Amino acid sequence: MAEIVAAMAMTHSPGLTGWFARGLEDDQRQVLGACAEMRHRLEAARPDVLVMVSNDHLLNWPINNVPEYTVGIGAEHVGPADWFDEWLGMEKYRVRGHPELARWIVNEGARRRLALAWLREMQFDDGISVPTHYLNPDGRYRLVPVTMNCTVPPIPTPGRAYEVGGVLRDTLRAYPGADRIAIVATGGLSHEPGGPRYFWVDEEFDTWFLDLLKQGDHARLLRECTLERMEAAGSGGTAELLAWILALAFTRGPADVLAYMPALAWRSGTGMVVWDGLTP
Repeated sequence: MAEIVAAMAMTHSPGLTGWFARGLEDDQRQVLGACAEMRHRLEAARPDVLVMVSNDHLLNWPINNVPEYTVGIGAEHVGPADWFDEWLGMEKYRVRGHPELARWIVNEGARRRLALAWLREMQFDDGISVPTHYLNPDGRYRLVPVTMNCTVPPIPTPGRAYEVGGVLRDTLRAYPGADRIAIVATGGLSHEPGGPRYFWVDEEFDTWFLDLLKQGDHARLLRECTLERMEAAGSGGTAELLAWILALAFTRGPADVLAYMPALAWRSGTGMVVWDGLTP
């Protein structure tokens, strides 16, 4: 059976690659140090594959037909999508997929009453590309991308994201292969991409949310971190934290917050988190 060996989360702001040098020097040092620590912990956990949970910025699906969750089942993943490579300041990258595991997620998920869309060729913007740049730059880990809708109503509630995380956790553990799997959630923290608050970060919300993760009280986080609270902290962007809440279902105990900065230069509250405790 497969084994879950790591769970972590990070911001995927395009500024982290596209205009990184505009950030404060201390912010740059924090990002590089935190991501180096995340890579170190991945190396120690020895995963074979990263199941990366992000959001689709209306890149793969039209606005009138956005699935709740989509799995990329390709044997190879290529990014960034053409329009995004210059914006993200990145060369094209190629990462091996894991079609057997990806198809298992779709099929076994259906048996467990979780309907998932799938794509053989999934396009990537910052949601997958930025974490790949920092955590899997040499493509050593295979990739199964899982994207979610956090933009087009009806948006899944935090409770629903946590529920999906639990189904995904059990589905992965039931996989008959001997793969070691790391969960990487990407998105957030507070930001409002392209909106009137584009040059604003809700530092109070960010520190409150991260403090809840540090406490490790899942019930309290699900009770207090509502969609309305996220919307107030940045429309169309802060709800990306639903990916972190999905990953929370793989964990127990407090999160280790490696870094946080209210990085106006990158247009996003920026943070990196690792969980040491995984659900048994």
